[in-house]
Amino acid sequence: MTTTLKDRIEDVESRIAAACLRSGRSREDIHVIAVTKYVSLDTTLAAYRQGLRQLGENRWQDAQAKWEAISAAEADQESEQAIWHFIGSLQTNKVKDVIGKFTYIHSLDRMSLAQAIDKRASQLGIKVPCFIQVNVSGEDSKHGIEPEQLLSFVTELQGLASIQPIGLMTMAPYETEAEQTRPIFRRLRELRDELNNRLLLDKPMTELSMGMSGDFEVAIEEGATWIRLGTILVGKEG
Repeated sequence: MTTTLKDRIEDVESRIAAACLRSGRSREDIHVIAVTKYVSLDTTLAAYRQGLRQLGENRWQDAQAKWEAISAAEADQESEQAIWHFIGSLQTNKVKDVIGKFTYIHSLDRMSLAQAIDKRASQLGIKVPCFIQVNVSGEDSKHGIEPEQLLSFVTELQGLASIQPIGLMTMAPYETEAEQTRPIFRRLRELRDELNNRLLLDKPMTELSMGMSGDFEVAIEEGATWIRLGTILVGKEG
């Protein structure tokens, strides 16, 4: 069993490489988000120092100290900047805290949130790359819009100049066998491709944020471009 962060990084890399080989994909097309929401500030800093630059959090309250510490480390060391991903359900009243600090939003799932993001981004003079979260599995416990609502939602987004929809995100149900998640990931890819075929957007959506510690290899085989890895990569504390 691998125990050190370095060992876990190497193990994940070998598994990603194997999944790419099986599915005929390039390793360069897969981006790993180190999900640090379950670990301490010290562990997050250790992950950053080990070269993990894509960092994912799902609550600003928990992320703030980590964001501030890594921002300070970047300034002191003049090292490569971390890129922050907001991967949890985002409350509209937290948009002011998140936009401008987190580069990517993975959980755009309602028009009121889109409007709040667009307003804040416009004030800052930026465009925010967003993933639309889709509840492919239909579970009540999952956030996200219904697949049937996706077309109308994307159409409505066209009026928001500061939002850049770059792809789709989903969470698969927990399964004891990862293979059972395949239909969920395949369907998300199909939904993205169906949207692109309609030529609604100025630029096609190229990204798929899907796959976590227990199922990321299947997600890669089905087209994931961003995988969100917590326990298997940076561990879990508390």
